[in-house]
Amino acid sequence: MTVVLMAAALVASSARTDRRLDGFNIVVSPGHPFGSASARQSLTLAKKVGASAVAIVPFLWQAVPTSADIVRGSDMDDAGLRQAIRDARRLGLATIVKPQVWVDGSWAGAITLGTEGDWHAWFARYRAQLVRLARVAAEERADVFCVGTELSRTIGRAEWVSVIDAVRVNFPGELVYAAHNVEEAERVPFWDRLDAVGVTLYPPLGNDGDRSFRLAIMRGIVDRLDALAARTGKPVIVGEIGIRSAQGAAAAPWQSAEEREAEADLALQADVLSDWLKSLDRPSIRGVLVWRWFTDPNAGGKTDTDFTVQNKPAERVLACAWLLRCDAD
Repeated sequence: MTVVLMAAALVASSARTDRRLDGFNIVVSPGHPFGSASARQSLTLAKKVGASAVAIVPFLWQAVPTSADIVRGSDMDDAGLRQAIRDARRLGLATIVKPQVWVDGSWAGAITLGTEGDWHAWFARYRAQLVRLARVAAEERADVFCVGTELSRTIGRAEWVSVIDAVRVNFPGELVYAAHNVEEAERVPFWDRLDAVGVTLYPPLGNDGDRSFRLAIMRGIVDRLDALAARTGKPVIVGEIGIRSAQGAAAAPWQSAEEREAEADLALQADVLSDWLKSLDRPSIRGVLVWRWFTDPNAGGKTDTDFTVQNKPAERVLACAWLLRCDAD
């Protein structure tokens, strides 16, 4: 092992802790870039709700699921990422850098390439993007780096070994991958190369009013996560839970406001998130990150039907779980 790799391994060992990682996925709002007064205010409000951690989400982009041409998105440059990590650290928040691939009209789980050459090209470009982000994350002393999010059709590829190794050389903190739902998490073949099992949870939860059904679904999923933690010897970080504050959202919690119009239902969002947090209160679960929190401190509100919990009753649910502040005001 080279001196550089030995040093990186020593730093990585000292950097890994058992600190809880509860909080939010932070997404940049137009007009509120990281480093702005409004974005700092929004991070401060997230901490007041009880967040101990934030996942900072720089987006990568490709035009269609079959394209090998993956590039950096325009939402956050390196300077913005640096500022996000610095501002979060100043507040005492643990920081997770969690790149996500945006596919126009689709999603990351649909990415699949047609030829071996295309696969090699996609992974080479993806690896290069991750290494650049990992170097910034390392320089700013982020705590965790996520090597992928919901790339479910790629996980059987051998290229993941070189991707993880390249990030490991450049980032001394913890590494995780965020699988899409427990079904993908159970199929990931490279947990042994990472420091934690990551998963996003958006299973169908039935009718809005059928709480018994959704609690049974949640218990079954968390039992499977317990088993996965035992099999891998790794803690579980829930990289995303979320649901729109909209009528009918329980049946398809992954659906965005752009996909389906609906009347606002703020109580449903609060109730489902409360049930998730109680269900996920297990020793194997090291942290839960809610999707999502915007850098605009005035996002959300009573008429909003999207995922953000800002300025909605769900904030009180989270404060109750994270701060044990369960007043009704």
